[in-house]
Amino acid sequence: MPSLEYYDKLLLAIAGSLAFGVAIGVATSVAFEVGLASGAVFATLFVYDAMFRNPPLPTAGARAAVLVWHVFVIVAIATAIL
Repeated sequence: MPSLEYYDKLLLAIAGSLAFGVAIGVATSVAFEVGLASGAVFATLFVYDAMFRNPPLPTAGARAAVLVWHVFVIVAIATAIL
């Protein structure tokens, strides 16, 4: 089994936080919405870490990223118009 990378672990932590909040809302007297909201607040810490503290570094050149972004925008606009 291949080992998980850092960002894979972060994704699991985000999903686990939300699942734990849902479980608290379902299994205890805490309202479901409160449990889910608390899980989401806890998951926000992992999102913050992934986006601002340790963002992924691009492996391809900036030119490829610009090309992919513009193709995406053009396809999205064409889809919305048609």
